[in-house]
Parts: sequence; structure tokens; C-alpha cells
Amino acid sequence: MASSLKGNRRLSTAMERTGQWIFSQDIPSDVLVEVGEANFSLHKFMLVAKSNHIRKLVLESTEPDLTRINLSDIPGGPETFEKAAKFCYGVNFEITVQNVAALRCAAEYLEMTDNYCDNNLTGRTEDFLTQVALSSLSGAIVVLKSCEELLPIAEDLKIVKRCVDVATSKASIEANFPSRTPTNWWTQELAILDIEFFGRFITAMKLRGAKSLILASAIITYAEKWLRDLVRDHSGTGANSAVSDDSDLRIRQRELLEAIVSLLPSEKAALQINFLCCLLRSATFIKASSACKTEMEKRISVILEHVTVDDLLVLSFTYDGERLFDLESVRKIISGFVEKEKSVAVFNAGDFREVCSAAMVRVAKTVDSYLGEIATCVDLSISKFNGIANLVPKGARKVDDDLYRAVDIYLKAHPNLDEIEREKVCSVMDALKLSYDARVHASQNKRLPVQIVLHALYYDQLKLRSGVDENDMVQDAVTTRSQVQQDVSLARENESLRTELLRMKMYISDMQKSGPAAKGGLGAATTSSGKGGGGPRKATFFSSVSKKLGKLNPFKQGSKDTSNIIMDEGVDITKPRRRRFSIS
Repeated sequence: MASSLKGNRRLSTAMERTGQWIFSQDIPSDVLVEVGEANFSLHKFMLVAKSNHIRKLVLESTEPDLTRINLSDIPGGPETFEKAAKFCYGVNFEITVQNVAALRCAAEYLEMTDNYCDNNLTGRTEDFLTQVALSSLSGAIVVLKSCEELLPIAEDLKIVKRCVDVATSKASIEANFPSRTPTNWWTQELAILDIEFFGRFITAMKLRGAKSLILASAIITYAEKWLRDLVRDHSGTGANSAVSDDSDLRIRQRELLEAIVSLLPSEKAALQINFLCCLLRSATFIKASSACKTEMEKRISVILEHVTVDDLLVLSFTYDGERLFDLESVRKIISGFVEKEKSVAVFNAGDFREVCSAAMVRVAKTVDSYLGEIATCVDLSISKFNGIANLVPKGARKVDDDLYRAVDIYLKAHPNLDEIEREKVCSVMDALKLSYDARVHASQNKRLPVQIVLHALYYDQLKLRSGVDENDMVQDAVTTRSQVQQDVSLARENESLRTELLRMKMYISDMQKSGPAAKGGLGAATTSSGKGGGGPRKATFFSSVSKKLGKLNPFKQGSKDTSNIIMDEGVDITKPRRRRFSIS
């Protein structure tokens, strides 16, 4: 409404000025020229002298005396026609970089060429374009901006192409050899363009071989201007208001964002990761195309090693920061980075599970810290929490302290979890990879499942028994886990041996109850076996039990607990005489 009133005010002012120089003539006007809603009372002979188009209209008219001409489709509208009419009347007016393109197009429409009349409007505007408007970067950008309302005639006259060529040429020079401060001043001026002309500028810069950082600077400035509420201010205008996804604002924002993403330089590391995260969050918020989101996710995953926790939080929360927004993109980004690292490890003939790059270690630490930040959200499910934590390879975490912190925060924020659910949450970490302080905390943490607490205590016991100093050596978790398995196996053998001993005791008790006959039989069997010829001795029940008892000898194959045992000098270590024990 305000813009229409302003336009009508400008139009009435123009008509008032036109009346001043038209009615000063002694000859009354004989033709009414209609341009949109504006009417101009003029003289045919003055217009015909300069405009071949108006001359043709007068000659080809079926009316004996043409009194009304409609020129509503003239480029530039009433204001531009007023200046063209002034030129026909010889009235002075100023040609500027803002109106020269419109005057050039109007001159072409009215056929005010030098071939029809010497020193006509076409020649005057061409001279101004060449000598003034297109002699500087700023002038070329302003003329290009004015061409947005003059299509397709401005394209046909190659004004757009000339402006793009001049702007890209001078921008390349300015980017390499700045003439003023700030050095990126030209990106601010370039941001006034519509996305179509801006895209043509960026494409032309790429063809000229412009550096990716130069293109990135221009794109970032443009996006922050046209998507300010989404990218720069992070206010998300419309997030708290009832703006439909199908509204003109959302449709325009989607088209603009998708166009900006399509213009990004091919070099993935040219753009700041924070800017890429803001673009991706904006794409998710305004429901941009899946292809647009996928492109952003791939670009972020390539340079994920430079990401910060705040960058990932930008993707995860709504603009007001009150609720989780999009964890699927975070999962895809981390997964893409891990797959890339796996490919590099395979190419280098390495084992990705055991040895991870420094970049992977940094990402693991960032992901663990990120999990600690989002763990407080009550709507974060166990599957989503574990899904992100398990994306990071186990070998990328030297210690699981940060992950333990995230788990503890999650358990504290979700107090209603049962024992099985808490075990699922804790399954993402390895209690044997906690530092001493973390193990002490875990052993006293009532929120943890009993199994995790026992693992932490067991590890400390192994430390004390082996005499290893925490500050001198951090025992490898794989070796410790193997030792745990061996101890469990030994415990099972001990249990089996106890069963065998119980059976033997019951057997002896039955023999004692059976009387002397059984003893005689047992003695005869023993004597006969002792006097037998050279045949092999048959394995008896007691010999099998003796073999099992031998396995209990802790010094048979060595033990980690005997490494520090020192024999006293006075101890007799000769082989003891074998004695025979009889059952009686």
C-alpha cells in the first residue's frame, strides 16, 4: 500500500513537471500518449521527429487523425517515457547509472536510433554506458541490477552480458589486488542483485578461474543478506509465527536457498563449516528438497574434523533452542565421515578398528561432548542416543570419560528408566577404558547398573594386584578384557572340579557303608592291578580327579600375581619325595 502511494506520488510529480514544459509551448497538444495509468498530452510532430516507432503508428493508423497512442509496454514505464519525451522536446535531463539501461531499452523500443536521426537517444545512452557506467565495478553492478525489470529486451541488447563481463573482470582484479578497505567491499555491493543475475556472475567468475575462497566470500555475503533471519541472525523469522510451508515467503526462501547451494564452489573445504551448518539447518526448517540437504550433509562430512560442538548443536535444535530439531542429518554427517576414514584406512592397508587417524580421534571427542549436550533433552530416545554414539569406532576413543559423562547426564535426565534400559544406555561405553577418576566416580554412581559398577571395581582390583601405576601406564583394554575372560573360564573349571570332588566323597561314603566285603574287593582290585604284567594301566576315577586337582596349581603356567614373588634364601626348593596315599 505504501509503495503504491509512493509510486502515485512520483507519477503525479512527474506529470506536474511534464505539464510545465509541455504547456509552455504555443501550439496545443494533439495526441494523448497512454503509458500504464499515466497519460501524456504531447505533440505528434515532436515525437515523430525522433521516434521511428511513433511515426509508424501514425502512418499505419486507420484513423484520419490519430489522437491517442498506447505505449504501456515500453520498458521502464511512465518515468522512462517521460525522459524519452523530454529528449524529443530538447529538454535537458540527467542520464545516470540507475536509468541508463532503461533509457537504452526505451530508445530501442521507440526506434530512436542514429540511423533515423543524428545524435539520437540510442547513441547518447550507448556512449554513457561505455564511457561512464561500465567503467567501474560499482557502476556495472548498478546497471545490472536495473536490468532485472527490463527483461527480455535488456538481454537482447546484450546489456546484461556486458555488465556481467565487466563486473567479473573488475571483481577478479579487486579480489587479488584490493583498492580499498574492507577488502571484500565488492561482495556487499554484489549482494543487491537478484539470485538469477548473481548466479550468472558466480558462473562467469568460475569460468574465469576465480579461487574458491573468493567465490565463497561472495556467496556467504549474499546468503547473509537475503536469508538474514535464517542464516545470520539465527532468529528463524516465522518459526514462532503461523507461517505456512506453502506461503509465498517459504516458497521464495526455498527457491533462494536451493539456488545458493547450487552455486557453491566444487572445493568442499572452501566454505566455513559454521556457515554450512546454518545453511543445512535453514534447509531443514523451510523443508528444502532432499537433494539440497544431501549436498549440504556431504560437504559438512568432508570437513567434519573442523566441526565444533556448537556447530552440531546448530543442526540439532530449533531456532528458539527449546527442543531437538534434526538428529538424522547429524547421524548422516558422522556416518559419512567415518566411511571416508575407513576408505582411507583400507587404501593405506591399515586396520581401521585398531588404529584411527588424528582427525577421527578429534571427531570422536567432539561427538562425545555433543552427546553430553543433547543428553538433557527429555525427548531424546535411547535408540537415537546410542545410534550416534555407536557411529564412532571404538578405537577412536583412547578413554571413554567424555562418553561416560554423556551417559551419566542422560541417566540423570531420564530417572524413570528401568535396569534393562539403563544397561542399554551404558552399553555404548567400555568401563575398562575409564580413567582412574572416572572409575572412582562410576563405582559410587547409584544411577549406573550394577554390572557397570562391578566392571569398574574389578579393573581397579586388577590394577592393585598387578602393581601398575595409573600415571605410568594405562593398561590396554583389549588385554584386560582377555584376562577377564580367562578368569571366568578358570572359575567355571573350579566349579566343575567341586562337583567331581562331591561325587568322590559320596562314592567313598557308600563304600564305607557297604562293609568289609567292599574293602576286600577294593584291596584285591588294587593288588591285582599292582602285580599285573606290563599292560597299560587303566585310568581310574581317582586318577582323573588327581589330574583335575593339578590344574588348580597357580604356578603351572605362570600368573600375573607371581611376577613379584622373591624366594627366600633359606627355603629348600629340592623336589619333594613322592608319597603314596591310600584310602582307608
